[in-house]
Amino acid sequence: MARTLRFLSYAMGFACTAIGLLHLLAGNAIVPGATAAGPTVDSLNRFLGAIFAGYGLAWLWTARQHPIPPTPVRALAALFLLGALGRILSLAVTGRPNWFQLALLAIELALPPLYFTLSTADTRAAARPTQPTQAEPPPHPPGDRPPGPGGRSGQGRGTAVRGAGRLAP
Repeated sequence: MARTLRFLSYAMGFACTAIGLLHLLAGNAIVPGATAAGPTVDSLNRFLGAIFAGYGLAWLWTARQHPIPPTPVRALAALFLLGALGRILSLAVTGRPNWFQLALLAIELALPPLYFTLSTADTRAAARPTQPTQAEPPPHPPGDRPPGPGGRSGQGRGTAVRGAGRLAP
């Protein structure tokens, strides 16, 4: 789940940054059905393209965190869902847009619940204890000491270890 969250966060970041820059540079020419919308809509489209590129950069910043914090994921997903609600409002007020806008609406409605679900996956994975890389030695029975140098049982004479009373530097 954590890998899925990281992948989707990077994918969203790169896609939104690229789409935003494309809208900034191309203006109305990139929007299906809006090529003859005029300079006011072109200005708005280019401005919002820059904002959308910044939104994508926020996703990229979030995806680079280790672990990915859930709060920015939820906030960015909520903004995406808010954009979908704006499209629904537009659909209700002005009617059906180009088919491509409806396809985008489907994506904008589908992804936020997925991000909300995955938002804590990376922090949960980071909180899990890691498995030891080497097996720990078996415990010794109570009252028995581990074998000393030379394989002796540690009982009796000659078991003192040289330098045992000194502190290591």
